[in-house]
Amino acid sequence: MHREGISMGGGGGGDTGADGTGTDAHADGTGTGTGTDADAGAGAGAGGSGDDGSGSGSTEADTRAAGKPLRDGTGPGGGGRPAVSAARRRGPVVAALMLGMALAALDGTVVSTAVPQIVGDLGGFSVFSWLFSGYLLAVTVTLPVYGKLCDTFGRKPVLVAGIVLFLAGSLLCAAAWSMASLIAFRVVQGLGGGALQGTIQTIAADLYPLEERPRIVARLSTVWAVSSVAGPAVGGLLAAYADWRWIFLINLPVGGVALWLIARHLVEPARERGPRPRVDWPGALAVFVTGTLLLTALVQGGVAWPWISAPSFGLLGASAVCAAVTVVVERRAAEPVIPGWVWRRRTIASVNVAMGALGLLMVAPTVFLPTYAQSVLGLGPIAAGFVLSAMTLSWPVTAAYANRVYNRIGFRDTALTGMGAALLVLLAFPLLPYPGEAWQPALIMLLLGAALGFFQLPLLVGVQSTVPWAERGTATASVLFCRQVGQSVGAALFGALANAVLAARMGGAGDLDAVSHALADGSAHDPLRRAVAAAVDVVFAGAAAAAALALLALLFAPRRFAVLAERQPDV
Repeated sequence: MHREGISMGGGGGGDTGADGTGTDAHADGTGTGTGTDADAGAGAGAGGSGDDGSGSGSTEADTRAAGKPLRDGTGPGGGGRPAVSAARRRGPVVAALMLGMALAALDGTVVSTAVPQIVGDLGGFSVFSWLFSGYLLAVTVTLPVYGKLCDTFGRKPVLVAGIVLFLAGSLLCAAAWSMASLIAFRVVQGLGGGALQGTIQTIAADLYPLEERPRIVARLSTVWAVSSVAGPAVGGLLAAYADWRWIFLINLPVGGVALWLIARHLVEPARERGPRPRVDWPGALAVFVTGTLLLTALVQGGVAWPWISAPSFGLLGASAVCAAVTVVVERRAAEPVIPGWVWRRRTIASVNVAMGALGLLMVAPTVFLPTYAQSVLGLGPIAAGFVLSAMTLSWPVTAAYANRVYNRIGFRDTALTGMGAALLVLLAFPLLPYPGEAWQPALIMLLLGAALGFFQLPLLVGVQSTVPWAERGTATASVLFCRQVGQSVGAALFGALANAVLAARMGGAGDLDAVSHALADGSAHDPLRRAVAAAVDVVFAGAAAAAALALLALLFAPRRFAVLAERQPDV
């Protein structure tokens, strides 16, 4: 029927209605089945995906005992095309997803090394940090909104709109005439980037059944890791040998190819006609305002103004008030942007907290390790980047093989194993000798990436497998949103912690900015280097505490996730 396209399979439990109705009549997991605990398996009811075991979901063990689900309609009664043909048609869509993921990841870091050229051309040195903060804010606060829109209107229109908005923002950034205009256009880019992150992960889950999903998630993780690490190098090369505006113009052909592939080859399942979808615009606005105020306080506190100051207290207080208003608005909404079931279901709530802790601990290697490598080890920027990139080598490898572990011991226990290993690795960092050799932190990063590969992928795949198609976008967005918020909290918390250690070591004065300036002019002396080493050691100890928080959160999750039986709709 769709020669040029590849259709996306829906999850079990009914997902054909535009509003999530159909055979899954109870989206809150209260189907007619029996059973009181997810560990004991799910009941045989007609609908639901709750962690209490009611509805048609099954545990991971039940799914394996029944045999792996066949894909693309090739099973009994499927009447679909052969799997080989489907895989061939799926290729262009996967290529588009990888291109989109590369764009979203690259633009988070590509501007960093081009700041001197941008400031020299446009001015505005005092506010240039908003080039990063504005993009991060827009991506983070829009994730829940796009997740709900994916479930309401389908993945394809949301992804297409996100790519178009991202490319429009890129074109506007290239044409910026002042720092203020460039910051505003970076926010536009971020509004599109939020759609790219969540929707791409959701489509990947739609395209691949449970037993194949680790491969695509590992590929996307590889693209994300490589693009994030390569971003500063790409930005520096373009700024040095071309013009900083090419940092944004290069997005146009890459994004254009991704947009063409999605428009031509991605075909969503047929959706039954039902009531016109209702969009919770007041809730979306409330979430956006609350997130913006909170993240602004976290990102700019201690940078643009002191933590103990009127701006910090004002923003944090306003965000608390807006959060209360958001809860009231969402409770009254017919189709809330952040449904209550996201936090009522043990599995999703526990994973959300654990992923927030992951974002928190990831600040230590990604933000502080380059400074450590340059100031303590005496490496150049490129060599420091290679130390960090060791993590990106092992993470995708272990992620690709994570399914062999969680097929035996389950999603939760696999994640516990990975984060337990990560905790030990993080605790080992402060034990490194001073000044040490470059291979030592590189080995730490290699082991950390291997451990976290067994943590993130099982949790993401596990959550996506416990919800039907009509809830998958919201569930995926909630996980990614919590990880982003954790990253923002970590940057603020660990930044303040590192500066406090530096100030104590340097006699009451000193921060990471002063260290950066000393490194730039070659005046960094041994006491300063030792102070940096002590500060980074404390940060990694804090990251270990975040790992312990993740372990604690997962202990509240069911030992066996209630996995829904997957099916492929006829299209």
